Amino acid sequence: MSEDEKLLKEAKKLPWEDRLTHKNWKVRNDANLDLAAVCDSISDPKDGRLREFGPFFRKSVADSNAPVQEKALDALIAYLKAADADVGRYAKEVCDAIVAKCLTGRPKTVEKAQMAFMLWLELEAVEAFLDAMEKAIKNKVAKAVVPAIDVMFQALSEFGSKIVPPKRILKMLPELFDHQDQNVRASSKGLTLELCRWIGKDPVKSILFEKMRDTMKKELEAELANVTGSAKPTRKIRSEQDKEPEPEAVSQAVGSSPAEESAADIPQDIDEYELVDPVDIITPLEKSGFWEGVKAAKWSERKDAVAELTKLASTKRIAPGDFTEACRTLKKLITDVNIAVAVEAIQALGNLARGLRTHFSGNSRFLLPVLLEKLKEKKPTMTEALMQTLQAMHTSGCLSFTDIVEDVKTAVKNKVPLVRSQTLNWVTFCIETSNKAAILKVHKEYVPICMECLNDGTPEVRDAAFSALAAIAKMVGMRPLEKSLEKLDDVRKKKLSEMIGTGDPSSVPSSVAVQSSGRSMPSTEASDGSFARRSAASMLSGKKPINTAPAATKKAASGKSGTNKKSDVGQSKVPKPTEQEDIEPSEMSLEEIESRVGSLIQADTITQLKSAVWKERLEAITSFKEQVEALTSLDPSVEILIRLLCVLPGWNEKNVQVQQQLIDIITHIASTASKFPKKCVVLCLLGITERVADIKTRGQAMKCLTTFCEAVGPGFIFERLYKIMKEHKNPKVLSEGLLWMVSAVDDFGISYLKLKDLIEFCKDTGLQSSAAATRNSTIKLIGSLHKFVGPDIKSFLSDVKPALLSALDAEYEKNPFEGASAVPKKTVKVTDSTSTLSAGGADGLPREDISEKITPTLLKGLESSDWKIRLESIESVNKILEEANKRIQPIGTGELFGALRNRLHDSNKNLIMATLSTIGALASAMGQPVEKSSKGILSDILKCLGDNKKNMRECTLSTLDSWLAAAHLDKMVPYVTAALTDAKLGAEGRKDLFDWLSKQLVGLIDFPDAVQLLKPSASAMTDKSADVRKAAETCFSEILRICGQETVTKNLRDIQGSALAIIVERMKSYGGFQESFESGRSASASIATKSSTKTGKTNGSRHGSKAVPSRTVPTKGSRQEPIMSIQDINIQSQALLNVKDSNKDDRERLVVRRFKFEELRLEQIQDLENDVMRYFREDLHRRLLSTDFKKQVDGIEMLQKALPSMGRELIEVLDILLKWFVLRICESNTSCLLKVLEFLPELLDMFRNESYVMTEAEAAIFIPCLVEKSGHNIEKVREKMRELMKQIVHTYSAAKTFPYILEGLRSRNNRTRIECADLVGFLLDNHGAEISGQLKSLQIVASLTSERDGDTRKAALNTLATGFKILGDDIWRYVGKLTEAQRSMLDDRFKWKAREMEKRKEGRPGEARAALRRSVRDSGSDPAEQSGEVSRSITVPIFNRENYGHPEVHTDRLPMTQTYSGVGPTDWNESLDIITYGSPEQSVEGMKVICHELAQATADPDGSAMDDVVKDADRLVSCLANKVAKTFDFSLTGASSRSCKYVLNTLMQTFQNKRLAHAVKQSTLDSLITELLLWLLDERVPQMDDGSQLLRALNVLMLKILDNADRTSSFAVLINLLRPLDPSRWPAPAINESLVIRNQKFSDLVVKCLIKLTKVLQNTIHDVDLDRILQSIHIYLQELGMDEIRKRAGADDKPLRMVKTVLHELVKLRGTAIKGHLSMVPIDMQPQPIILAYIDLNLQTLAAARMLTPSGPAGQTHWSDSTANNPAPTAQSADAQLKQELAAIFKKIGDKQTCSIGLYELYRITQLYPQVDIFSQLQNASDAFRTYIRDGLAQMEKNAAAGRTPSSVPLSTPPPAALNLSPNPLSPVNANTLNDSRNLNARAEPTNFSLPPSYAEHDQGFNVISPRVSSYSQSALQHNLDDSRNERLPSGVSNGTLDAIRERMKSIQLGSSAVNPDPRNRPLIQVNGNVNNHPVPEVHGAGNRVQGGILPMDEKALSGLQARMERLKSGSFDSL
Repeated sequence: MSEDEKLLKEAKKLPWEDRLTHKNWKVRNDANLDLAAVCDSISDPKDGRLREFGPFFRKSVADSNAPVQEKALDALIAYLKAADADVGRYAKEVCDAIVAKCLTGRPKTVEKAQMAFMLWLELEAVEAFLDAMEKAIKNKVAKAVVPAIDVMFQALSEFGSKIVPPKRILKMLPELFDHQDQNVRASSKGLTLELCRWIGKDPVKSILFEKMRDTMKKELEAELANVTGSAKPTRKIRSEQDKEPEPEAVSQAVGSSPAEESAADIPQDIDEYELVDPVDIITPLEKSGFWEGVKAAKWSERKDAVAELTKLASTKRIAPGDFTEACRTLKKLITDVNIAVAVEAIQALGNLARGLRTHFSGNSRFLLPVLLEKLKEKKPTMTEALMQTLQAMHTSGCLSFTDIVEDVKTAVKNKVPLVRSQTLNWVTFCIETSNKAAILKVHKEYVPICMECLNDGTPEVRDAAFSALAAIAKMVGMRPLEKSLEKLDDVRKKKLSEMIGTGDPSSVPSSVAVQSSGRSMPSTEASDGSFARRSAASMLSGKKPINTAPAATKKAASGKSGTNKKSDVGQSKVPKPTEQEDIEPSEMSLEEIESRVGSLIQADTITQLKSAVWKERLEAITSFKEQVEALTSLDPSVEILIRLLCVLPGWNEKNVQVQQQLIDIITHIASTASKFPKKCVVLCLLGITERVADIKTRGQAMKCLTTFCEAVGPGFIFERLYKIMKEHKNPKVLSEGLLWMVSAVDDFGISYLKLKDLIEFCKDTGLQSSAAATRNSTIKLIGSLHKFVGPDIKSFLSDVKPALLSALDAEYEKNPFEGASAVPKKTVKVTDSTSTLSAGGADGLPREDISEKITPTLLKGLESSDWKIRLESIESVNKILEEANKRIQPIGTGELFGALRNRLHDSNKNLIMATLSTIGALASAMGQPVEKSSKGILSDILKCLGDNKKNMRECTLSTLDSWLAAAHLDKMVPYVTAALTDAKLGAEGRKDLFDWLSKQLVGLIDFPDAVQLLKPSASAMTDKSADVRKAAETCFSEILRICGQETVTKNLRDIQGSALAIIVERMKSYGGFQESFESGRSASASIATKSSTKTGKTNGSRHGSKAVPSRTVPTKGSRQEPIMSIQDINIQSQALLNVKDSNKDDRERLVVRRFKFEELRLEQIQDLENDVMRYFREDLHRRLLSTDFKKQVDGIEMLQKALPSMGRELIEVLDILLKWFVLRICESNTSCLLKVLEFLPELLDMFRNESYVMTEAEAAIFIPCLVEKSGHNIEKVREKMRELMKQIVHTYSAAKTFPYILEGLRSRNNRTRIECADLVGFLLDNHGAEISGQLKSLQIVASLTSERDGDTRKAALNTLATGFKILGDDIWRYVGKLTEAQRSMLDDRFKWKAREMEKRKEGRPGEARAALRRSVRDSGSDPAEQSGEVSRSITVPIFNRENYGHPEVHTDRLPMTQTYSGVGPTDWNESLDIITYGSPEQSVEGMKVICHELAQATADPDGSAMDDVVKDADRLVSCLANKVAKTFDFSLTGASSRSCKYVLNTLMQTFQNKRLAHAVKQSTLDSLITELLLWLLDERVPQMDDGSQLLRALNVLMLKILDNADRTSSFAVLINLLRPLDPSRWPAPAINESLVIRNQKFSDLVVKCLIKLTKVLQNTIHDVDLDRILQSIHIYLQELGMDEIRKRAGADDKPLRMVKTVLHELVKLRGTAIKGHLSMVPIDMQPQPIILAYIDLNLQTLAAARMLTPSGPAGQTHWSDSTANNPAPTAQSADAQLKQELAAIFKKIGDKQTCSIGLYELYRITQLYPQVDIFSQLQNASDAFRTYIRDGLAQMEKNAAAGRTPSSVPLSTPPPAALNLSPNPLSPVNANTLNDSRNLNARAEPTNFSLPPSYAEHDQGFNVISPRVSSYSQSALQHNLDDSRNERLPSGVSNGTLDAIRERMKSIQLGSSAVNPDPRNRPLIQVNGNVNNHPVPEVHGAGNRVQGGILPMDEKALSGLQARMERLKSGSFDSL
C-alpha cells in the first residue's frame, strides 16, 4: 500500500470537518467525493446529516486547489438536491464564497457554480442569491461578471419573475451598461431583453433607458424589435415540485381542460409601479417655496408654484405622506380666476393620484365634487386636464365605484349639460376599465342613473347615457339589465342593442390572442434536473433566435395544415434537420487530425511543418502540395486535409511564401473535389478573408474565394462574409472583401444571392464606414448590382447621404442596366446550393410581404364614417409601401384592394384622388401580380374619368400610367373597352381616355388586342362632342396602323350606321398612304409622336412634361374650380412658400447690377420659372406661370391674402417675386398690370413694418424696369407707378434711387423722361440733403430743355426751378454748359419762381441753406460744447442716444427745422459745420474737404497750414466723434456704409499725425475712445454693408490712437472707462445678453488697450505725466472702496487687476521716486488713500525680489510730514541702500543657480557707482571668491561690449563655496513679475492684493508688512505661509526672530484697531513708530490669517527680508 493510500485510509477515520480542511489536497478531494456520495444516498430532506453538512461548504467551495474545488461543488450540488428549503440558512455564506472563488475558475467549475446557484433558487434562497449577484457584478475581473449575469438570466428565464424579483435586477443593470468589457455589456443587453419578456418593454424602457448612453439605447431598441410574445416559467421551486401530481394525472388534466391550463400559463403582468422605489416629494416641496407661491397675487407666480408640485409629482411612485394641506390648497386653485393656474392645479392632482395610488383615495373623494363641478368649463385645455385627472384617479385605485355613486348622482343633476354629459363619459370610461366583479356589485346603482339621463333634453347627455349603459351591458351581459330596460321604447332598445353589438366581436379575440400567445411559448429547457447552460448574450440578434411571436406560431400551424395532403412528397424534399449542424465544424485536436491523416501525407512533411525555421516550413508545404496533387481520389479526405492545413502551418503563419502555398493547396482541393463540404469553407473563411487584406496574398486569396463560390455557391460565402467583415478590426478586410464581392457578382450574377441582405450590408456597414476605401468599394459593388437589377435598386438606397447618392449615380452610369443580356461568367457545381429569391421579381430585388401590416384596424379605418380616419388609413397604406421600399408581394392584399375599391366611390372627392394615388403606388410596388390581386378594381378606376373636375381625371390617368407600367396593356383593354362604352363616363372623360390610349399605342407595332378598341372608337367618332370625335379619330389612326387594313375590315361587322361610314371613309384615305404606313412600321416612337400630335391637333405642354398635353390646357370653367393640387390633396395645408432650401445670397450674386433696364432673356425667364416652381406652392405657381392673365390675377390675390402672415417668407423670395413683376410690367395686359401695381404698395408697407430695406440686387432687378415703364400710355397706370416710385424713395433710399431715375432721363420714351424729370424735382424738394452729393447730374435735366417736345421741356424747367428754390444762384454751378436760348429760358423760369416764392412768403431762393450756415456759426465756435444733430428728413430716423461729454443741442435752439440742404462746403469751417449738423450723407462732402486740407497740411508739417489745423484738431475730432454714432446708426437702417467709412478715414488721417493727435483734449479723447469701443462690440456691425471692413477699420483706428495720442490722456481715459458704463451710452438695447455681460465685454476691451500701453511703458515712462496717471488710479481705487476691492479680489476682477498692474509697473520703473509724483493725490486725508498702501506694498515686494529700478535717492518711504501723534522717521541714506543692494548681489553670486545674474548686477553697480570700492567689502571673503569676482566682472565687461546679456552667456564655472559673508547663507528670492503685459492673461502679476495696509519704517531697519494675498493665486506672491513655516525657514532665521516678528504683527494689529475698530470695514492701516530690536514684523500662522485683516506674505519674500535683516544685525556689511 502506498503512502497516499495509507494517508487516505487514515484520513477516513477523521471527522468530516477535519477531512474537508486537511492540508493534503488528496484528502480533501476524497472527502468531497465521499460527501457527495453520502448526499446522493439521502432520500429524506429532513435527515439530520444535512444540517451537519451545511456549514462545511462555505470553506470547501473556496478551496485553493481547482480539482478539489470542483469536487466540492459536486458535493454541494448533491447536497442541494437532497435538501429542502430549511438549508436556506447556509445560503448567504455559501453563495458569497462561490462568487468570491468559483466564477473565475475553469469553465467546468463556473458551470457547476451556476448549477449550484440555480439549486439554491429552487430551494427559495432568492435573497441570498441576489445579494451574492450584487457582489459578483462589482468584481473587477470581467471574466467573473459574465457568468453572474448569465446565471441571473437563466434564473429569470427558468423560474420567471414571480420567483426572481425583477426589481433588484433592474437596479443592477445600469452600472453594467457602462462596463468597459464588451462581453459584460452584451450579456447585460441579453438580460435586459429577457426582462422585457417577463415584465414588458415599456417598464424596462422607462426605468432603464434614462440611465443609458445613446449608443446603448439604439442597440437595445434594435434588439427589442425582435422580442415578441410572452414568457412562462419552465422550472418550479422544490415546494411546488412536491405538490405536482403524477405524470399520468397531469396528462389527463391537460386533456380535460386545456383552457384552464392555458389560462394558468399566462404570466401575470408586473406593474411598473412596483418596480420603482418611492420618492419623497414633501421635503423638496417645502424647500421650493410652494406655500408662499400659491398665495402670490400674480397669477404667473401661483402657476409656477403649482408647476413645481406637478413636476415633483410626475415621478412614477411617490412616498406616502400627509398631502391633506396640499390638496386643500389645490382645491382652492381649481377655482382660480386664471385658467392656466386652474389647469396646472388639476394636472398636479392627476400626478399625485398616479404616484400615490390608494394612499390618495381619501383626498380623491374630497376633491371629486369640485372636479365634477369644474366640468362645466368649455375650454378644451381645462376639459382635457379634468378628464385625464379623473381617469387617473380611477385607474390608480384612488376611487371605487361604491365611493362615487352619490357624487355621480349629484353631477348628473347639474344644471349645466356639459357637466352631465362629461360625468357620464367618465363613468363609461371607469366601467370599461374595471373588472366584471366590480361592475356586478354596483350596476344596480348606476343603471337607474343612466336610464334617467336617457330622457335628458340635451343630445350629448343622452348619447353619453347610452354609452354608459352599453358599457355595463358588455361587461355583465344583458340578463341583469332586462328588468331595467323594459321601460325603454323600441327605438332606444334598438339603438342600445346596436351599440352593444358593435362592441362584442372586438372583445373576444383579444382574450383568445392572449391565451394563444401564452400557450405558444415553447419550453426549451429540460426539467429533469440536468443543467443546460445558457448565455445572456445569446438573446442578441444573430447569436440565438428569441422566442417566436404568436403570429409565427399561427403561420407555422397554417403552413402545416396546408401541406398535409402532400406530406409524402414534402418529406423527400425537406432537408435533413442535422444539415445546419454539419456546417459548423466540431473541434478536433492536432493529435486526432494527425492520426486520421494517416498515410495521406508523409510524417516528415508534417514534422517539418511544425518547424520554427521558415525555409523548412516552405519546403514542407511545397512537398505537401505535390503529395495532394498526386492523390487520385480527394473526396474522402477533403475535410481532414483542410483541418490539417488550418492547424499546420495554420492561418497565423508569418511567412508570405508559405501563406501563398497554403492558399494554393486549399484552392486546388476545392476545385478538384467533386463535393467540397461547407464546414471546410467555414474552417478556411476567416483566414482567407484576412489574407485578402494583405496585398502579397490578395490575388491567391480572391481566387480561393471564387473557387469556394463555385464549390458551394456564392450565397453561402456572402452570408458568412457579412459577419466576418463587419466585426473584423482591420478595415482592409472590409474594403478588399467588398472588392472581391464586386468580382463575384460579375462572375456569378445575382441569382444565388439574397439581395436584401447584401443591400442592407452595403447600407449599414459599407456606406457608413469612416474609411474612404471601404465606401468606394461599396459604391462599386452597388454599381455592379445595378448592372443586373436595374434602377429599382435606388429605392433601397433613398435614405443614404446626398454626397454618397451622387457618387452612386455616377457609378450607375458606368454600369448601365443590362437586363437579360447580363449573363454570369461562371457557374456553380453544386446545384442544390442555389438559393434564388422567392420573394424577388424578375430583377432579383426582394419584395416584402406586407400581409401582417394589413391589420383589421387598417381595413376598418378605410370604412370609417369619419373622413379623417379614412384619409389616415390611406396614408398608412402609403407609409407601408414606403417602408417596403415600394416592392411588395401580392400575398394578403386582396382585402386591401376591396377596401380601396369602396373608397373610389367616396363622397369626399379629395379622398378619391388620394385612393387613386395609393392604388397607382400599389400597382407599381407589386408589379405584374397586381392583375390577379386587384379583383377587377380597374373598372372602378376608369369610372373616375367621368368626374367633371379636371384634376380628378388627371389623377386617374396618372394611376392608369402606373398600372400600365406594372401590368401589360392587353390585360387592361377589356376594362378600357367597357369604360368607353359607358354612358356615365362623360364627354371629357372619354376624350381624356382616348388621348391616353393614343399615347400608349403610338410606340406599339405588334398589338393584336388593339382591334378590341375598334368598336368604341367608331362609336365615339359620331359623338356630339367635337373633342371626343377628334380624340377618337387619333386613336382609330393608331389602331389602323397597328392592326392593318385587313384585320380592321374583318371586324367591321359589328359596326353600323354613320360610324361605319366614317370608318370606311377614313380607310379610303388610309389606302392611299398604305405603303407609307407599312414602311413606317419601323419608325421611331418620336416620329410617331409628332405625327399623332399633328393629327390630333393638341397643344403641347408648356414645360414638356410627360403628362397628356390636353390635361394642361386651361378650360373655361377653370376659375371656378377649387384651388386643388393634382398630386396632393393636402396642398391647402402646406405653406404657400417653401423657403427651407432658399439661398437668396447665391441668387443675388448672379444679378447684374445696372441702372439701365434690359428685358429678361429667355434663359433668365426659364430660371425664373424654375425658381417659382421650387419655392411657391403648386397651386400658386401654376397660376403665376399660366398664360391666362385671369389666373395670374388669381395668383396675385393669393399673395395679397398671405401678405400679412408671410412677410418674412416673401422677403426671402423677394428677388424671384420682383423678377416676376418685371415680366408682368413688360407685358401689355392692363388688368394684370393694375393688379401688380395694387399689390406692390402693400408689399412696401409690409417692408416698413418689418423694418426691411431692399438689397441693392433687388433694387437692380426692379427699379430700372419701373423707371423705364413709368411712361405708360395709360394715365391711371402712370399715376400708380408715380406713387409707387415715391414710396420706393421713402422706403429704400433717395440717394440710391437717384441714379436709376437719372438713367430714366435718357430713355427714348418721352413720357418716361417727363416722369423722371418730375421725380428729380420731387427728390430735390423733399430729399435734397440726401442727394446733395449727386447734384452735378442736374445737367442731364438741363439738357432736356433743348428737346423739341414741349412737355419734356416744361418738366425739365419745373425741376430746375425747384432746384433754384433750394439752392439759389448756386444752381448755375450744376446745370453744365447751356446755349444762350437755354439760359434765357432758365433765367425766365427762375425769376418767375422767385416771384412765386415772394407771393407765398416762402423767403428768397437759397435762403434756407444760408440761414442754416449762419445759425451754425452764431450758435458757438466750439462744437465740442455744442454738438447736436438737427432734425433730418422724414425718411431718415432720428437717433436720440446721448453724446456723453458733449451736451445735445436740441432742435428748438436752432432757427431752422428744415433739413440742411447744402450742396457742398467750400472751406474748413463750413465743412466742420456740415459734419456737425448735416445728415450722414451730407457730412461726407464736408469730410472730403477736411481730408484734402489734412493731406495738404501733412505735406508741409512746418508750415502755417499745419499750425492752423493743430489749433482746430480738438474741434475736428470732437465733431467726428459725435458723428461716428450717427453714421453707424444711419447705415444700420439699410443705407450704404459710405458715411461710416469716411468718418473712420478722416479720424485715421487725423491720428496718423502725432502733432494733431497730441492736440486732442482728454475729454474729446474720452468721447471718441468710448464710441469706438462700443461700436467694436456692437453685434450689428458685421451685418452692415461691408461690416467686416468697418470692424477692421475700427480696430486699426483704435491702435493708431493708442500709438499717437497723448499717452497720459489715454491712460487717464482708459482707467476711467474701467468703471461700469452708463446703460444709455450703448448704441442699442441688449437683446440676448444682460447689461453685466455687456459691461464685462467692454471692460475686457479697455483692459486690452491698457495692456498695449503698459507693455511699452518702460520706453515711454518719461513721456507721460505720472502725477495725472496716479491721480486716475487714486480716483478709481477710492471710488471702489476697500470692501469692494476685497470682494472683487476674490472674484478675479480684470479691471481691478489691470489697475494694480499699471501701478506695479510704474513702481517697478520709478522705484521709490514714484512718491515724488503724488502731487495730485491728497496724501494727508484720513484715512490715507488706498493708493499709498498699494505703492508701499509694491515697493516692499519688489525690493524683496530685487526688482527695483535704481532711481535717484532711495529710501524715502514716508508719505507726509504730518501724521497723527507720531513724527515721521528720517530717510535712509544712499549708502545704506547701496549696502543692501551689494549684500543681495553677493548672496546671488554665492549661489550656483544665480551666480551669473549676480555678477551682471554687480557689474551694473560698478558702472553706476564707480567711486565705490567693491573689493574693500570682501575682506571677510576667501581669496578664491575674490578672484572669482574679479574674473567674472572682466567677463561681464567683454559681454557688454559684445552686446550680450547675461541670460545668453552661461557661466562655465560655478562660484567657489567659500563665501562667508554671513554665518548662514540664504538662497536668493525668486519672484515672478509682470515684465510683459501678456502675463495678465496668464493670471500672474504681483499686484493682486485685496488688503494693502500702509506702513512706517525706521532709520536702521526695513519696515515690511505682510499684505493679504488675494484668494485667487494670480499674483507673484502665490504661496501663503502656514503653521509649518518654521521647518522650511533657512537656518539663519531663528525661532526667536520669528516670535519677535509675530509680536510686532500683534502691535500692528493693535494699531489698526486703534484707528479702525472694525478691520474688515477699514482695512487701511497707519502704523508709525520706531522699530528697535526686531524691525521685521512676521505674520501669524494660517489659522490666524483673518485677524486684523492681514494675511500671510509669500514665504520666499519673507525669507529674503529676514536674511537681510539678520545680516544687518550681524554687522556683515559694516565696513561698507
